[in-house]
Amino acid sequence: MVEKIYIGVAWPYANGSLHLGHIAGCYLPADIFARYNRMIGNDVLMVSGSDEHGTPITITAENENITPQDVVDRFNQEQTENMKQFGISFDRFTRTTTNNHKEVVQDIFKTLYEKKHIYDKEVESFYCTNCNRYLPDRYIEGTCPHCRNENARGDQCDECGNLLNPQDLHDVRCKLCNGTPKLQTTTHLFFALSHFESKLSEWLKNKEHWKASVLKFTQHWLEEGLHDRAITRDMSWGIPVPIDGFEKKRIYVWFDAVIGYLSASIEWSRNQEDKDIWKEWWENPKAKHYYFLAKDNIPFHSIIWPSILLGYHESLQLPYDIPANEYLRLQGQQFSKSKGLGIWVPDIVKQFDVDAVRYYLSMNMPENKDANWTWDEFVIKNNDELVGTFGNFIHRVVTFTEKNFQTIPPQEEFAEKEKEILSAIDASMNAVSENLSQCRFKQGLKEVMNLAKIGNVYFNEKAPWKQLTIDENDCKITLHVCLKIVKALSICIAPYLPFSADTIWNMIGEKSSIHDRSWNDYKEPLQMGYQLTKPKPLFTKLSLKEIMPETNPFSKLDLRIAEILDVKDHPDADKLYLIHIDVGALGKRVLVAGMKSHYSPDELKGKKIVIVANLEPAKIRGVKSAGMLLAAEDTKGTVTLLNPGDVKPGSIVKINDIPHTPEKSLPFDQFLEVKLTVNKERKVIYENQLLRTEKGTVTTDHPVEENAEIH
Repeated sequence: MVEKIYIGVAWPYANGSLHLGHIAGCYLPADIFARYNRMIGNDVLMVSGSDEHGTPITITAENENITPQDVVDRFNQEQTENMKQFGISFDRFTRTTTNNHKEVVQDIFKTLYEKKHIYDKEVESFYCTNCNRYLPDRYIEGTCPHCRNENARGDQCDECGNLLNPQDLHDVRCKLCNGTPKLQTTTHLFFALSHFESKLSEWLKNKEHWKASVLKFTQHWLEEGLHDRAITRDMSWGIPVPIDGFEKKRIYVWFDAVIGYLSASIEWSRNQEDKDIWKEWWENPKAKHYYFLAKDNIPFHSIIWPSILLGYHESLQLPYDIPANEYLRLQGQQFSKSKGLGIWVPDIVKQFDVDAVRYYLSMNMPENKDANWTWDEFVIKNNDELVGTFGNFIHRVVTFTEKNFQTIPPQEEFAEKEKEILSAIDASMNAVSENLSQCRFKQGLKEVMNLAKIGNVYFNEKAPWKQLTIDENDCKITLHVCLKIVKALSICIAPYLPFSADTIWNMIGEKSSIHDRSWNDYKEPLQMGYQLTKPKPLFTKLSLKEIMPETNPFSKLDLRIAEILDVKDHPDADKLYLIHIDVGALGKRVLVAGMKSHYSPDELKGKKIVIVANLEPAKIRGVKSAGMLLAAEDTKGTVTLLNPGDVKPGSIVKINDIPHTPEKSLPFDQFLEVKLTVNKERKVIYENQLLRTEKGTVTTDHPVEENAEIH
């Protein structure tokens, strides 16, 4: 029976490039699931788009001195292209700045308001006197009350996943100026989540098929009681509030973005012959809705989005499953745009075969626990499994058949061993199908590889190169069965490796795209008599040395912008300061520095400096120093700090041609391997390359001799 399968995929912020954490977290599993369901004959509608109204957009715009529209236009274009390059097969990848989306959001907002699910309330909101503005939640940072993460946002802690109100945070600070904002009274509109507690509890009763982590997280929220949530914010960027008296406020992004699932479906529908065809997925009680996202997004999809739907129109379908993934980490750390930590999709699609990356991400998918990307394991998985097991079987079978018979041999009467292999094909296809239908993508791929192993064992046991000299007919039977395995492999690998699957499919004489064919087409006869051509290897072996040539010492450094908050005398050293700094997303820390004879405390306070943020902490005269500031010293003894310009604390300082892959903790002797100097224009250089921030080059604070050393 044909099912209607709706797939909603989390919307990436349009304030930066996609990284592999995004792909592994939601886009790749969603694509695998969509491709599989299309092949088994289900009607699939998969949508997503760029989330373009979040405060990260305005922060990026302010950092780059451009408009928010400039930011979202740039990154929507890049993200759209990257999704295509990575083979993510959306039916619609749109954006939240379309008129269609605005209309749908405002209609839902007004309906909820009329039904008394939205109400106004006076609240205390943080106001920054330095910036002369009320601060939206993401302009507020502080310490999470649950896990003590010092870099929690005003709306959510990414470390523990808890949603927050800004007032929950400890040590609150303004993200823009690092000042301490004050609470002032203002009026906002609130969404009454509390109205939906009982309905959500009832809805959750039949969700045993959910991942245990998703169900437990959602049940915990309900057990603690749902709290009404502010739905407006004091900003000029975003969808206007369609209620009189709130013209200067904007709809909060958490409400705006999830409605994109519905608005994108309507937008897709308007380009079809039947303009209302979206209702076949949204108003059909038999349709199944799946939402793919990372674990930090669970409450927005298991609590908030269902509540919006229940309040707006109870005929609309609620989520059937939310197979949220854990995090993919890099060197043990979470991928992060703000920290500049990631393997970026625009780079990866230029350097590697996309299917090789999809393979490793699928085998290493963080389905039930965090996974870790390592380059050496990527190379091993590619070489040993994708090339050595899967690709090698297909290549040797097709090459041997083409060389000796030129065409696909006809089917003959099969002996018992061949019948066993055909049964193994059926069993493997069924096992892959069962796992894919239940969103167990890693196990599904393991079943695919098991079939390739069966093929290799059969090919080796039958030894067609020997059969050819003894009984040519037996040789043809062996190759025919092997080609049937190849055909099955091309189908069951198609959701995972869409580009390679098409190549294999065409290699054995099938003319159309494999993605237009049925899952059960593996049972169809081979194209007997098809004139084979000598195949090219499907995949290429990788070399870790070529991917990661001898690491430049500079790449190990994590150079960051910091702002000096306060300066105190060292209690046990006359020539040392204790310098209190803010490093943006990396938090606050204290440095011990011998700058007392060169700068007064007043000269240092408020100054932007460059620090080595990942230097091993060291105790200096009894006080722990968490990093090191950089200064230039020439032969005359002139010492001056580096001047990065007006750049946000936490920003990365880098060399454009050297990857930023810092060590988690850098020994001091490794820092000494990096020889930074000053040129005649007072700019800081390394190996004749300029040290740069996102806004320009780094210079010295005061004039020094050319070739002065940085230490």
